Amino acid sequence: MNQDYALFPVRTALILTNSYVAGTVLSYANANPALRNQLNILVDFTIGSLTDGRVKVEYSHDGTTYFQETFLDIAGAVATGFLGEYKFTGTGKFIISIPIKANYIKISALGTGTVTSSLMTLSAVVGTV
Repeated sequence: MNQDYALFPVRTALILTNSYVAGTVLSYANANPALRNQLNILVDFTIGSLTDGRVKVEYSHDGTTYFQETFLDIAGAVATGFLGEYKFTGTGKFIISIPIKANYIKISALGTGTVTSSLMTLSAVVGTV
């Protein structure tokens, strides 16, 4: 069993904005995600006056062109793809677990509504399962 495990700060506790702001990109220079296959995003969220907080994850092989994580809605034999976002409607500590295979991973956050008293901290745990 491989015990490869590393924790990296992505975004310190900051007030959210109404536009996505990227945290530190995971790359060969820090987390080396290309050599790992599992990503856990630790979300510490204080909602304040927001309607909700959101997180999106994007992947790249060259560090320039990013592809946003896609979620599928399956109806019958048809799978419809949507650009994925994780939405949080209350204060809490959340974890998002994602299998990965990319050279670069960008994790971004935004808030919808009034940003007063909102905070979000993002950390990434990468490893091999």
